[in-house]
This record gives sequence, structure tokens and C-alpha cells, in this order.
Amino acid sequence: MKTRWIQILAMTLLLSVSMSAMAQKAKTGKGRERTLVGFISDSSCGLQHMAGMDDESCTLMCAKNGKFVLADRARKIVYDLDQNGQQKARDFAGKKVRIKGRLAGKTIRVTSIEAAS
Repeated sequence: MKTRWIQILAMTLLLSVSMSAMAQKAKTGKGRERTLVGFISDSSCGLQHMAGMDDESCTLMCAKNGKFVLADRARKIVYDLDQNGQQKARDFAGKKVRIKGRLAGKTIRVTSIEAAS
């Protein structure tokens, strides 16, 4: 009898942990590739650059002391880019891009970056 109770309790616990993990994965969208559109900016300026400088110059200057990010100006969200994204973003500094990758919180695990219109 005692053994049966322990088995039932263990199965219930395992089921609830599994369901919680599945719900969390679905909530974060982890695991599936997404396409995000925005502007390659830097972590200092984010959504808005310094007055008197064009977006590309400001992004390249500020990224020396920070890192590249994707600025979604329409939704007012700034996403960090993983190491792969940091390397690819330099060619698109200040420009509108389409990034494919997996989203983990506010960080994009970049698969590809291409110019967007």
C-alpha cells in the first residue's frame, strides 16, 4: 500500500514537472526559428542615435565600447545579438535588416542577417 502511494506521488510529480517545462517552452518560443525585422544599432544608443550623426556612423562608433543590437523601432524593443550575430551585424550597421534566429528572452541566436526594405 505504501509503495503504491509513493508510485502515484512520483508519477504525479513527474507529470506536473513535464507539463510546466512544456508550457515554459511554448511561452518563450524557444526552439523554433523566427524572423525579426529592425535596425542594427548599438547597445548604447538602442532605438535613437545621437543628433548630427547618421545611423551607420553612430552605430559603428558606439559599438566599439558596446555591442550590436537589433532595434525594433515599431514595437520599441531592443534585442541583444549572440556572438554569431555580433560578427554578422557589422556589415549592416545602421541599416534595416531581417534577422532569422531563435529567441531566448531578449537575445537572438542569429542564423542569418540580410538587408530589408
